[in-house]
Amino acid sequence: MLFRKRIPRSCQYCVHSAGLDEERLLCTKRGIVSIDHQCRKFRYDPCKRIPAKPKAPDFSHYNKDDFSL
Repeated sequence: MLFRKRIPRSCQYCVHSAGLDEERLLCTKRGIVSIDHQCRKFRYDPCKRIPAKPKAPDFSHYNKDDFSL
């Protein structure tokens, strides 16, 4: 989502919003809104996006001999 040309509008990632709690945001244009709210004044702020955690590597298919010299 960080490098896509078309970003889905969500006040959660907007320049004009600030978090109040887990369910509400304070928007400078609209006041108190829900996280999934969207409006025409949306401007994407990449610093507000929290990327998903990478998957942990799967070492189950290795055995002890693979790690010895």
